[in-house]
Amino acid sequence: MIFFIKRRSFVFSLLLIVAIQYSILAQNSIDSISNYCSEKSLPELFKKRDSVLVLKPAKNNFFLIIPIIGSQPATGFAYGFVSQYTFKGKMEKDKYSSVNLGATYTEKKQLLLNFKNSVMLKNNKIFLSGDWRFYIFSQANYGLGTDVIPRNTKENNFDLESIKEPMDYNYFKLHQTASWEIWNNYYVGAGVHLDWYTTITDRNLDVPNNQFTNHYNYSKKYGFNENEYYVNGFSLNLLYDSRDNQINTNNGMFANINYRINSAFNKNQNASNVLFMEYRYFLPLSKINKQHVFSIWATGQFVTAGTLPYLNLPSIGWDQRSRSGKGYTQGLFRGQQLVNFEAEYRFPILCSNLISGTVFGNFTSASDRDQNIRLFQHIQPAAGVGLRVLIDKATRTNLVLNYAWGRKSKAFYLNAGETF
Repeated sequence: MIFFIKRRSFVFSLLLIVAIQYSILAQNSIDSISNYCSEKSLPELFKKRDSVLVLKPAKNNFFLIIPIIGSQPATGFAYGFVSQYTFKGKMEKDKYSSVNLGATYTEKKQLLLNFKNSVMLKNNKIFLSGDWRFYIFSQANYGLGTDVIPRNTKENNFDLESIKEPMDYNYFKLHQTASWEIWNNYYVGAGVHLDWYTTITDRNLDVPNNQFTNHYNYSKKYGFNENEYYVNGFSLNLLYDSRDNQINTNNGMFANINYRINSAFNKNQNASNVLFMEYRYFLPLSKINKQHVFSIWATGQFVTAGTLPYLNLPSIGWDQRSRSGKGYTQGLFRGQQLVNFEAEYRFPILCSNLISGTVFGNFTSASDRDQNIRLFQHIQPAAGVGLRVLIDKATRTNLVLNYAWGRKSKAFYLNAGETF
């Protein structure tokens, strides 16, 4: 496992360094020759040349709707739409905000309804962040901890299907925070949180024949009803945000500490406290073209007291935008403590920034308290590449296509807006 991680990390680091150096040199050479290359978005390719040359005032809003036709391990073939409304106030210093609405139906008969908001109000004095969902869902579970994929997968002829435990359930989520600026880019706030899991069907469970599952054993051990449970509470929020653009950041930093306190009102609930921490950093690498950006994204979620029901434990792919843990199916890694780290280099391919690319790498580690699996005892890495198509210059909104490879896993992603 250590050799695999070192080899994968070395290869990715080497490719990243070469890509950065080549891309910056190539771009600087292009810009030094032409001295200027006008930025161009996809819609402009279908406009008459005369209309493109007419100078128009910068708009403060942009609406995008994208049809979804694709496939992921967690959903199979899926179709639907994702819409995004991006807007800002009239002041020059106002930052862009976004509201997302999506609906997807999959070959596994899943219905996924999402509403997300990341909104700046009152000249950036108020910051709203929300994640609302309703899922008629099915998803496999694989146990807790990142040791679910063993170290010597080739020697053991390991296949993820061998540990797969399919489940069906309905899921309603309402997470909404509001934060107020108390000083330059520093915010303090609070939030409400509700997670409700109903009609849980554990397809591999057969109690009369002593065939049990991870979900059933965990639920019985900690006193949860294996067919339905919910978690509700409130949170305190500390936040710092100096990003130049929330949609596609070229420079700045974002840090968030959220401490959630969950109450127990009946026998289907256990009191618990959960600490969530997030850090994003964006470093521009070229003074000529600011689309050369090196960025990092780190998240950590820790159950600090009490117990959460199985499906509500920290897990990859369940962040606000469902972007963490690229290369692995949603919910593959789960535990009482979970850390995810990703590094990404974004670079223009065309000097007009119409098409750009990215290379990235990430790793995930999760604990399993019941099996004495500690955080960072097992680490699962992944790497990938992506393409970007600029669809709105003012907001810097890209159509994003990513492909990632993990250990015994791979996945394709289609989104509007950057991963983080």
